[in-house]
Amino acid sequence: MSELLKIFIKAVLVDNVILVQYLALCPFMGMTSSTEKSFGMGIATSFVIVLATMVTYPIYHFILVPCKLEFLQTLIFILVIASLVQLVEFYLKKSAPALYSSMGVFLALITTNCAVLAVTFKCIANNFNYIQSIVYALGASGGFLLSMVIMSGVRERMRSSDVPAFLKGKAILFITASLLSLSFMGFKGLIK
Repeated sequence: MSELLKIFIKAVLVDNVILVQYLALCPFMGMTSSTEKSFGMGIATSFVIVLATMVTYPIYHFILVPCKLEFLQTLIFILVIASLVQLVEFYLKKSAPALYSSMGVFLALITTNCAVLAVTFKCIANNFNYIQSIVYALGASGGFLLSMVIMSGVRERMRSSDVPAFLKGKAILFITASLLSLSFMGFKGLIK
């Protein structure tokens, strides 16, 4: 059990997909203008990350490897992820139309979100078993959600702050993101 906890904490803090690995910066910068949007995007992406890992692991280990078709993993994984994003899109369109319309193009971009693909690849590269892969995916998606919500909170706070004119807009956004990234680098020695 302690091994699974290490994998989870490592995925959330030490190997955070956004603030440490610098993946999924498009939704990180584009969807963190409000906490509601960032939370919705974080949940949708988290769902896709976990489900993609649950589906791609058996495909890789029970179909691609025995048939010596490992070279197709990127293509197959992207097809699986695209299908899962379509499911999320249909669900949000029916159950939360306001969130669906506010997410706009970013919802479709989950298909090509490098964080989703990176988590599935990392589970294979680390030789995780199925349970470890799911725990890593849960941690990575939790780290994604955490990063999105923290950044949205900071951005909402910056709206009422006195930011110098030359830093307004994207400049202060990138400075803030880099400072958040530095703070997550402090977790590097937490788990080996």
